[in-house]
Amino acid sequence: MKALNLVTLVLVIVGGLNWGLVGAFQFDLVAALFGGQSAPLARIVYVLVGLSALWQIGSLVRRPG
Repeated sequence: MKALNLVTLVLVIVGGLNWGLVGAFQFDLVAALFGGQSAPLARIVYVLVGLSALWQIGSLVRRPG
């Protein structure tokens, strides 16, 4: 479970940095690396980032505090 949390955290950070690039410079790094926003691999990355965000939200809610 710890490894999954680390992987999803890294993906959320990658997604956040990508959105920062989009907002600041209108440059989508994921699209540039994987052949455009509609390319299957780019879409997979976008979906994985979104699922990772949901996982991190769930982890945050489940944490005893």
